[in-house]
Amino acid sequence: MGRTKSGGGGSNVGASSSHSPSSDTNSTSSTAAAEVRIKDLLKELYHLIHQVQDFSSMQDERARGEHNLTNISKTHERMQQEQKVTPYYKNKLKGLYKTAMQDAELEAELLRKALDKIAEVKSIRENRRLGKIKDSDRPKPIMRRGVLMTMLQQNAQTLPLWVSKPGEKPPPLCGAITADNNYVAKPGDKVAARVRSDDEENWILAEVVTFNSSTNKYDVDDIDADEGKERHTLSKRRIVPLPIWKANPETDPEALFTKNMLVLALYPQTTCFYRALIHEPPKKPQDDYSVLFEDTSYQDGYSPPLMVAQRYVIACKEDKKK
Repeated sequence: MGRTKSGGGGSNVGASSSHSPSSDTNSTSSTAAAEVRIKDLLKELYHLIHQVQDFSSMQDERARGEHNLTNISKTHERMQQEQKVTPYYKNKLKGLYKTAMQDAELEAELLRKALDKIAEVKSIRENRRLGKIKDSDRPKPIMRRGVLMTMLQQNAQTLPLWVSKPGEKPPPLCGAITADNNYVAKPGDKVAARVRSDDEENWILAEVVTFNSSTNKYDVDDIDADEGKERHTLSKRRIVPLPIWKANPETDPEALFTKNMLVLALYPQTTCFYRALIHEPPKKPQDDYSVLFEDTSYQDGYSPPLMVAQRYVIACKEDKKK
């Protein structure tokens, strides 16, 4: 079920390209700006983490939070002993819970800001790796298939976990929740793209280059193409954005595909999506889906269970096979 690439022409791309001092200056400038931005982000991240973890700077807040939780527990014990709920206890508990929630929300907001900084650093570094930020000091390396597979795995493992605020629902592109109809993927976003090749259609992993609002079409690059890139121009209905957050099974199980649902999943060690049934959804935030790929080489028509990360499991609008 893997995808095989034809050899194609030789590597003549760029052999006749011109080179100018201005291009060196621009690429050096963009690389330097990226490095400065990463350093600034890491400094901000350092301070945010210390606001959460540094005991000396958070001593009063942490002590107050622990004191509130202790008071909540003791108040409930007194109510059970007296076997009655008086207006005094109601008001006291209301105030204690309000303060505890404010403390928790303050710490959660610091953690969200830290996650945003990490996501931005990842984005800048990925753009450099993919050649979007030019580095004039060294040529762009050719990505071997093993390196690509490792990169895709790391990308899935480090996908941010959606942390809901009290009463907040998971947003589109969190886990199994699809994008809004008017959503437009940004350049650099990873998507599943339905392309035609050799008289058959396949869903491949691709990267958005541009979106033309007048034609309602995307230009996307095949993530597994050779150095010269294999570009496709596709209508919006042939593009499915990948999740940008992992859903937490413990707090947002409704944002996950359920057992026996039909999906498209990235087959392990390939860059193609195939139809599959959910065998087991994730039980913990770090867990992957267990899926059964459609495969006629097996008696029941499905492969043994294989693990696929949330990042690479998307909705399939087609009917189940007959």
